[in-house]
Amino acid sequence: MHFTKMHGLGNDYLYVYGEAPENVSALSVRLSDRHFGAGSDTMIYISPSKVADFRMRIFNADGSEAMMCGNGIRCVGKYVFDKGYTDKTLLKIETRSGVKTLRLQIAGGKATGASVDMGTAVVSPDITLNAEGAVLTGTPVNVGNPHVVIFVDNAEEVPLTRWGPLIEHDPAFPDGVNVEFVQMLSERVMRMRVWERGSGVTMACGTGSCASVAAAVKKNICRSGADISVHLDGGTLKVRVDKDGAVTMTGPAQTVYEGEAAL
Repeated sequence: MHFTKMHGLGNDYLYVYGEAPENVSALSVRLSDRHFGAGSDTMIYISPSKVADFRMRIFNADGSEAMMCGNGIRCVGKYVFDKGYTDKTLLKIETRSGVKTLRLQIAGGKATGASVDMGTAVVSPDITLNAEGAVLTGTPVNVGNPHVVIFVDNAEEVPLTRWGPLIEHDPAFPDGVNVEFVQMLSERVMRMRVWERGSGVTMACGTGSCASVAAAVKKNICRSGADISVHLDGGTLKVRVDKDGAVTMTGPAQTVYEGEAAL
């Protein structure tokens, strides 16, 4: 099996063009392992679509299938453009959370990143969470997949590897949830750390960044229609949430290497 390793701000993926095999869950677990596999947060399969230009299926490092991946979808755009599957710079990508639109950024004949119309963020009322005795206020947000955003005074001091899995599996989220800890640095700049459902700590999360800005706009911490810089462990994304909840995310996409793996 030929694969391409790519990343968006350090959120890394193994891409395969074609339909996912029957053993895809076990394959994702094996190849995502950073000691005995190629190492990745997620495997993504790209194939033709009947309702869009291409279809993406996303399999986390634990073998579960995800609904949507913000950093991953930018890399899908780069993959199909750079490899000649399309010459379009405006693409429709089918995901399990609907069809998303990408506007590719091109330099030197290669895609370097994209702006993605992420759809509408749905922000729910705050809930109270408990992690190791700490009482936390979480804002549930759906951006095609489930998130809970927790605003903190200092994101660096959050015990992410302890609190993340506890909140991911909290009874309030029977299907699990992605967890974002957000520190506001200014009205237009935030620091975010993330525990991703099915993958654990990652260097960046595109949908998590969108959820965080949507929560901040809902709470009147950030202004709607403004470009907000989200500083992640792997770099910075730009996210805009309009008054109607429509979300646009902009960021880079990079290829790391090509490889072969046994099925």
